[in-house]
Amino acid sequence: MKQTLALAVALLLSVATAQTTIEFWYAFSDAPRSGWIQDRIEEFNAQLEEQGMDYEVTGERKGSYRETLEAAALAARQGQPPHLVQLFEVGSQLALDSGIFKPIGEVGGIDESAYIEPVINYYTLGGEVNSIPFNSSSPIIYANQDLMAEAGLDPEDVPETFGEVLDACEAGDAAGLEANCITFPLHSWFFEQWMSEQNALLANNGNGRDARATELLLDSEPALRIGQFMADLAENGWYSYTGTLEDWGGSEAIFANQDAMFFITSTADAGNITRAAADNGFAVKTGLLPIPDGVERNGVVIGGASVWLTDGHTTEELEVARDFALYMTNTENMVSWHKLTGYYPVVNDSVDALEAEGWFEEEPNFAVAFDQLLETNANQASAGAVLGSFLETRTIIGEALQRIYNGADVETAMQDANEEANARLAEYNANF
Repeated sequence: MKQTLALAVALLLSVATAQTTIEFWYAFSDAPRSGWIQDRIEEFNAQLEEQGMDYEVTGERKGSYRETLEAAALAARQGQPPHLVQLFEVGSQLALDSGIFKPIGEVGGIDESAYIEPVINYYTLGGEVNSIPFNSSSPIIYANQDLMAEAGLDPEDVPETFGEVLDACEAGDAAGLEANCITFPLHSWFFEQWMSEQNALLANNGNGRDARATELLLDSEPALRIGQFMADLAENGWYSYTGTLEDWGGSEAIFANQDAMFFITSTADAGNITRAAADNGFAVKTGLLPIPDGVERNGVVIGGASVWLTDGHTTEELEVARDFALYMTNTENMVSWHKLTGYYPVVNDSVDALEAEGWFEEEPNFAVAFDQLLETNANQASAGAVLGSFLETRTIIGEALQRIYNGADVETAMQDANEEANARLAEYNANF
């Protein structure tokens, strides 16, 4: 009897002192970035303990951005949603339409003036910021300076246009360079960036920001310029990729192994690529994203992700979740995040701190990306498109570029892609 009573008391005590778990689902799989998140979780939990709050934040990697969104939607349908979800930028309209997330404005909101303008502009939809900006990036070109020198090129003169890339590729061939000319993931994200750089819309209705987009513009003249660049690279065998769409790691391995002279990828990989270059014994220099010839540089679209609060929890739980997301993106943490990865420091104070310590002068490869962002013109093209069917659209664009790489006619491939993307968009819009 005494044992039964003791067990009952112990169970009651454990219930009384049980911590409420605040779940954060994210998409990073590499050790540096996921480890950084776990470190911030440990720090925040220590603060909660010091404050006597019975909450504990946990972090879990749920797969790619697409898989993370799908997992969150499934969990919400099952009545067990996490509290925080890292969602990629093109999932914003889908997140709003899903109805499973609670806008940050309903949980205290954020100081929008604290964030760098291009970032907060992207996440402003219908005049409202719905999520907390976290990891923001854009594409730049990385150059293997040793291979450039072997090709007879000036290692300090990184190509800034499609034509200059093609000229550098031709020089590599003439010099008998064993490495290929260029690699980048075969991904729609670069197509979207090249549209923005031409001040061209990806979709009608102001890129879906004046009203819900009803038509894609994948066969416009700016779009065809991008397709032709892929055709030119393919015709001469100057582009290298793994054969798999959206293979970020594969393209990075090609460049890290010195099997390509140039690499176009995210600013978020600046840290990893700098370390890989040092490990493999070559010098790397970054440059602005090369753009089509004869156009004025308009600027890039913010890539990356933000953190969304998920509905279905108590107000107090969501307030703790919000506070963790804000802690993770505070001035000090955004400084260390940027230094580790190359993602933009999304708050103005972190930019000021980096400039004050001379970081950008010491690390010019990181400075290029940030300068590119700040020089971006604020307009509907650079704000990026908002589509509920963006996931399908990205696949359609990637497959069109792949067909062009394999010899398809540029205009036909892009017209076919536009028809298919419009059909998917119409199907999506019919539900709203």
